[in-house]
Amino acid sequence: MIALSLAEIAEVVGGQTYDIPDPSVPVTGPVVRDSREVVPGSLFVAFAGERVDGHDFAAAVVEAGAAAVLASRPVGVPAIVVEDVQSALGALARHVVRRLGTTLVALTGSAGKTSTKDLIAQVLRRKAPTVFTPGSLNNEIGLPLTALTATGETRFLVLEMGARGIGHIRYLTGLTPPKIGLVLNVGTAHIGEFGGREQIALAKGELVEALPEDGTAVLNADDPLVRAMASRTKAKVLLFGESDEADVRAENVRLMDSGQPSFRLHTPSGASDVTMRLYGEHHVSNALAAAAVAHELGMSADEIALALSEAGSLSRWRMEVTERPDGVTVVNDAYNANPESMRAALRALASMGKGRRTWAVLGQMAELGDEALAEHDAVGRLAVRLNVSKLVAVGGREAAWLQLGAYNEGSWGEESVHVSDAQAAVDLLRSELRQGDVVLVKASRSVGLESVAQALLATGTEGEVVAR
Repeated sequence: MIALSLAEIAEVVGGQTYDIPDPSVPVTGPVVRDSREVVPGSLFVAFAGERVDGHDFAAAVVEAGAAAVLASRPVGVPAIVVEDVQSALGALARHVVRRLGTTLVALTGSAGKTSTKDLIAQVLRRKAPTVFTPGSLNNEIGLPLTALTATGETRFLVLEMGARGIGHIRYLTGLTPPKIGLVLNVGTAHIGEFGGREQIALAKGELVEALPEDGTAVLNADDPLVRAMASRTKAKVLLFGESDEADVRAENVRLMDSGQPSFRLHTPSGASDVTMRLYGEHHVSNALAAAAVAHELGMSADEIALALSEAGSLSRWRMEVTERPDGVTVVNDAYNANPESMRAALRALASMGKGRRTWAVLGQMAELGDEALAEHDAVGRLAVRLNVSKLVAVGGREAAWLQLGAYNEGSWGEESVHVSDAQAAVDLLRSELRQGDVVLVKASRSVGLESVAQALLATGTEGEVVAR
């Protein structure tokens, strides 16, 4: 964070100083909420959670070098006390972003946010110092903490914005007002919470409503609900996609036998070829979104294509492809799942597994509400249509629906199996996998199926899986 004195921070957040001998002492380290991340000069933010209260760590973090604690009550060590810690954190982020004057890029969407954010960051940092959201810390706490890591040298700040209801993105853009706003898609992720895709579109479109007139809305030309958001902004509109009407588009898209996509990138400034290191055709849309942002920020088609071709995965458990010594390929895509990302992962598996046996180890897609049965059934059926060799559905009711969809799609469905938990899936796979097989592991984060992938990659161990 840029250096601010404790007195300045107290004024910004509307707090009172307690047990601070010298309010002119600067915060020179990061702003953190995890006591293990404290370094000399840090500001520790004390959140009171259901299981852990950050205030209990106040003395320890100051002993470890923290300049002070941002707290909701006096803690006996240097502290800035506020009525609401979360609101104060947001106010501090808003102040720092305004002082820095960096170009802020914000993105949202139902699927692909984190992968696209990682691509944008890898492209832009070739041009200038770039700070971006780590992992998917895209909520009202993670977003300001990320923004506060920016310094005076930061040219681009790339922030992922998530939403679980109307007004969430409006709140986040109030903390960190974007100059460029990117909307990837409107799918069915969290549809159970929103109540329908139209409501999801209403929430995601809050991002483009927050843009200034001299800003840019980057919108997916291939998604009608996203494209319609052009009417909700006074900013310039830049379209990306495979549509002929897109300003930034892809031609000659193909998926190599490895499952990695290649295409001809067209931008208003020129065209260039891209061959990606990432796996799955869905990354073409993500790459086009990143290319559109980079083009708007002055990069040439050749510069963008080279950066996209060299970009890798920066976030864990998202189409991580690992080949074991015995030739078994494990695709760990277990960080999260929704119907759109599940379909994309299955298509990637089918492409990677040409001429090989393929396994889809799948679990629940959460927060689908009344659509849960139909969506799980449809994924099971798609696995059959893609000729995936065997479906292993892991878990309870939703997994049963996956298996039933595969069974009802045709005779191949008899190759599907329903197991109770992650350990049962590992036991099955260890007994039946053979050289050259390709295994995809994917489910919503709450299922914890990454443990299956990790167990399969733990060579020489027969230890049990600790399932969530």
